[in-house]
Amino acid sequence: MRFPKFIRSALPAALMAVSASSYAAVAYVSNEKDDTLSVINLDTMEVTDTIEVGQRPRGITLSKDMTKLYICASDSDTVQIMDLATHSIITELPSGEDPEQFALHPNDRHLYIANEDDALVTVVDTETHDVLAQIDVGVEPEGMAVSHNGKWAVNTSETTNMVHWIDTTTYELVDNTLVDQRPRHVEFNKDDSLLWASSEIGGTVSVIDVESRQIIKKLTFEIPGIHPDKVQPVGVKLTDDGKYAFVALGPSNHVAVIDAKTYDVKDYLLVGRRVWHMEFNEDESQLYTTNGVSGDISVVDVDKLKVTKSIKVGRYPWGVVVKP
Repeated sequence: MRFPKFIRSALPAALMAVSASSYAAVAYVSNEKDDTLSVINLDTMEVTDTIEVGQRPRGITLSKDMTKLYICASDSDTVQIMDLATHSIITELPSGEDPEQFALHPNDRHLYIANEDDALVTVVDTETHDVLAQIDVGVEPEGMAVSHNGKWAVNTSETTNMVHWIDTTTYELVDNTLVDQRPRHVEFNKDDSLLWASSEIGGTVSVIDVESRQIIKKLTFEIPGIHPDKVQPVGVKLTDDGKYAFVALGPSNHVAVIDAKTYDVKDYLLVGRRVWHMEFNEDESQLYTTNGVSGDISVVDVDKLKVTKSIKVGRYPWGVVVKP
């Protein structure tokens, strides 16, 4: 909030500081080993709060109205809902065992949850808390995405090495796409024409045509001075303008920058140790990476393609979301 000049001149400096901080964008980071969330003020780039949550928090996602945060408390076998106005856990959802990643349907109600130990995707209504469906998928499901148009829910199974396509109208598994070993994350592009799927042990990212559900491009990565076994793709983030794809490359400690139109790898950015997942700020001028082993967040200037800062958080940061 920006006050008119004549009001600003009369406001105490402390009140101005509170007003500015109240409207700063905030990043929430799940710390897998600490059972906490770190809260980062993105104006000051400082941790302002640490919140205790369930055991082994991993996947986190925001409600569409930005009032609630959903948290996969994997070892508590539940999905917690946090009220962002108070930073308190207000309820828990029946998630199935070992929820790791999830995705919220555009209707802001139906949450698709990957249950790693049960080889299931559980669909929960976040308002009624009803379990709407449990869908059999491959062994060790992990990655989860819902298309922007709400038509598809997509899951990856780490041991079966498949991308599973679920019709959100019928909750039926209608197709499978075989990818490389240990698929971890899936991401739709803005117009839902393409799906990007990372394969951690295979060392590749598959670009899949959504209409045909066939792979149209497979990306590989070579980082000078890094053994190929350490190049393990996990998180993927795509810019809305279709210019860049960023791929977190795990224990190689690098993020790949890819021309999303030509599929050429433009650069490798050195970040913290064991980079897992990523998120943009609202205007996509910055990218934040969770670095598990080094326990920090790297801040990437998207325009300059440079790492500008590291922010210490808890132990083994895993997921990150940004509330504008």
